[in-house]
Amino acid sequence: MRIKAVGDRGVLLELGETIDEAVNCRVMELNRKINASYIEGITETVPAFCSVLVCYDPLITDYDLLSSRLEELSKTVAFRKKSAGRIVEIPVCYGGDLGPDLSFVAEHAGRKEQEVIRIHSGRDYRIYMLGFLPGFPYLGGLDKRIHTPRLTSPRTKIPAGSVGIGGEQTGIYPMESPGGWRLIGRTPCQLFDVKRAEKPLYEAGDTIRFIPISLQEFHKIRVEQEKR
Repeated sequence: MRIKAVGDRGVLLELGETIDEAVNCRVMELNRKINASYIEGITETVPAFCSVLVCYDPLITDYDLLSSRLEELSKTVAFRKKSAGRIVEIPVCYGGDLGPDLSFVAEHAGRKEQEVIRIHSGRDYRIYMLGFLPGFPYLGGLDKRIHTPRLTSPRTKIPAGSVGIGGEQTGIYPMESPGGWRLIGRTPCQLFDVKRAEKPLYEAGDTIRFIPISLQEFHKIRVEQEKR
């Protein structure tokens, strides 16, 4: 593990250099251990692909003291090889107006649209980190057959719930936002409520499973969501 200072309020713990499930499992376990230890002065932790950023209050602790404590703590962590997170099922209506780039992804992959849907929804995706937007999951495990380049000119407005592909990754836009990923579908579920400041339906370390649904099912779930 490498330890670096980030400004005067952060300690970065680097556990690797690549996007790898085993490394990310170690990141999540170390993050859990740090939060369970209630170390004085820590204000926030931010787990990422292969690192954990630990933010602290410099009026309570300092870099040398905290980094020493974190290094000691890391030696006591029994790292898991597999994720202990939840499996979160996300219904998605693919194609049509809800997934305007599905045809492009299919053409780029040399496959039919239904085959792209089958490939995309046919495996589980680990959430390596949340970022870019509150609740935006960076998912690992996209099948190489449907890797697709991002848009050359990003859209200025993408609807909340849109499911997209950007290069080697897939993800969900939890709220309306600009973005350059290829949109292949949309979920009717409200993933993150900014006004209520609720937590997303998932967190880093969980697994996303996409469930294809019809347009009729999409509208039915959307109506139920709006009644909440």
